[in-house]
Amino acid sequence: NYLGIKTLKNIFLGFIILSLVFVNPKIFAQNNELETNKNVRVAIGNQNFSNYSYEKLSFFGTSDIQIYDIKSNNLITEIPSETPFEVSRKSSSFEITFNNDTKAISDNFGINCTDGLIGIKDLKRKGKQALYHSSFEIIKKPKTDNYFYAVNVLDIQDYLKGVVPNEMPTHFGLEALKAQAVAARNYVLSPRTKLVDEYDVVDSVSSQVYFGANTEEKLSNEAVDKTDGIVALYNWNLILAQYSSTAGGYTESFANAFSDPVTKKFPSDAKPYLIAKADMITQQPLKTEEQVAEYYTNTPDSYDIRSPYYRWQKVWTAQELEQILSKTLVEQSKTGFVYPKLQKSSDFGRLKDIKPKRRGDSGKLIDIEIVTDRGIYTVQKELVIRRVFQKNNISLPSANVVFDLTFDNKNNLTDIAAYGGGFGHGVGMSQYGAGFMGKELKFSYDKILKHYYTNIALGTEPVIISAHPTQQKYTQKIYLDYKNADLIIDNRFNLSNINMEVNGKEYKIPLKTGFSLFRAPLRIDISELIKKGENTITFKYPLEEGSMKGARLYVEAINPNVGKYGF
Repeated sequence: NYLGIKTLKNIFLGFIILSLVFVNPKIFAQNNELETNKNVRVAIGNQNFSNYSYEKLSFFGTSDIQIYDIKSNNLITEIPSETPFEVSRKSSSFEITFNNDTKAISDNFGINCTDGLIGIKDLKRKGKQALYHSSFEIIKKPKTDNYFYAVNVLDIQDYLKGVVPNEMPTHFGLEALKAQAVAARNYVLSPRTKLVDEYDVVDSVSSQVYFGANTEEKLSNEAVDKTDGIVALYNWNLILAQYSSTAGGYTESFANAFSDPVTKKFPSDAKPYLIAKADMITQQPLKTEEQVAEYYTNTPDSYDIRSPYYRWQKVWTAQELEQILSKTLVEQSKTGFVYPKLQKSSDFGRLKDIKPKRRGDSGKLIDIEIVTDRGIYTVQKELVIRRVFQKNNISLPSANVVFDLTFDNKNNLTDIAAYGGGFGHGVGMSQYGAGFMGKELKFSYDKILKHYYTNIALGTEPVIISAHPTQQKYTQKIYLDYKNADLIIDNRFNLSNINMEVNGKEYKIPLKTGFSLFRAPLRIDISELIKKGENTITFKYPLEEGSMKGARLYVEAINPNVGKYGF
């Protein structure tokens, strides 16, 4: 049986690969770096986020500044507290100027403020002076002589404290903010794309909004602290924790909203934890145009009901929309999701009809035809559709939209009305929905997350331990709302025990052994070992087991009041 032989070969190959992972230090290196380096590298943009590279930029420190060489970590110079200094790049070298003195630096360098914050002069965030934790790296922009990046390098917890209150209003309440903190932690640890080697994310909506230390708020800081170490997992991997302002009462499946960032394939491949889901279990599927119109022209109950964008309406005259489409289709043709491309606005012609061709599970438009007297233009993907149908130079709030067309007695299009719901792509967590669930329904943050992300677990990042020197020990922190947690272990290599240090106490945990390629991970209740609140857990490889074994493991937070599916 060829299929059976092929399957056995694949199983055997997978076993060999896993064996290599446990004994090869080169393969280990990437995993080890992920688990031990909790810093994030954020490129800081200009005032309107239109630019991330600079010829010059002025900094200051709220305490003394140290300038150091990145490669050697050697001190280059010190600058007193509150002293402005200008960084510029000219002819392939850097210059630092302060107190009328200029110092040349040949290569990338760091800026550190051990006892204070680093400010960027004349840059404001939320109307306040921009201030940042920890350090900056000043890095030359590749293939240029005169430009550089300003990259804020800081602990992920400090980063999240500058993200959460800027992505979600703090009046949404603690539990919603905790859900936002976990989603934001996942997002930065496992971003959808990384286009530049010099940094991980940017500080704008192109990644997630990060406005620095001067915008932190007490309640959102508490949310970050009380989810310390918690990430959302699916099948041992960190999920891509997409979120948007308002789903409109019905979230959308990932594949129907996003294209593949490399191949541009659309719809993209599905993610089983990002699937369409109505807020109300009584809501019928939106299969027909009539059902979609009924849903988005009314206001059924949902968790998003408090959002000002829960339902919205836009209207155009035919002539007005013609003028808009003739321009936006030219611009959006550059994305590759307009067929055929519109090269010139003058080629558009007269608008004759708008025909929805395909929708996602939430009723979201993902394929639409724009009919003119000179041709038919097919527009795909929710973001492109939103950007095509603008009103007052503003894109549609979402692609959860139905069009109502008015024709005269000669069948000429005269007016267009758009009825819609939601704001943003609608995939994953709805922020307004999370606010309603947490503040008004008193749902816990894990129940919120398990509603929006299907079949997830919440716990620490999975790690691999082995006899190799880089992986003999891992220390992680985890904040637990309840004194309940399970240790999850993939023990296919048959460790007989695992050593753990929990909050300063040593434990040896016996493990079940026995050969099986298909063995389910072990689940061990460690509730007696942990405490409610912050826990520090160190996994230690039992060296007496030899060098050819290893295990993959994590700690799962358990809420006794919330099941696997959020109820």
